[in-house]
Amino acid sequence: MVQELIHHLKYKNKQQVGVFLGDWYGEELQKIHSQLKFDAIIPVPLHKKRMKERGYNQLTTFGQALSKSLQIPFYENVLHRKTYALTQTKKSFLERTEAKKTIFEVEFNENHHNKHFLLIDDVITTGATLERCGKEILSIPGARLSIVCMAYTH
Repeated sequence: MVQELIHHLKYKNKQQVGVFLGDWYGEELQKIHSQLKFDAIIPVPLHKKRMKERGYNQLTTFGQALSKSLQIPFYENVLHRKTYALTQTKKSFLERTEAKKTIFEVEFNENHHNKHFLLIDDVITTGATLERCGKEILSIPGARLSIVCMAYTH
């Protein structure tokens, strides 16, 4: 059922799935938000070409719902995907890790220093994407990082 929900969000433009999951996760994250004090949400970015093909980033409505629930900003333009890649769904962990070594970059200013960022993604498969994105975010001086994903694979 979860796989079908995310498929509809990611490939069928059923943005209400992102809102539903963002509201649900937001309720749960509110329970720990006072302790962890997230400052902003950053989604795993799509490459401009993929964004043009799909027309949307499936994480936008999810992130916006989390932002509203936690009352923190949603930053879509801090993390960028530099290179276009074909789907990663059939690649092994090593192939994914190699493919992701240089494809993300972070763009920040002094206002982003010493913040606790909540990195969001749809599905954790091998963790390679989150690892590369996390390393880029942690290059911001004083940055701290937490991660939330909608689902994970076995």
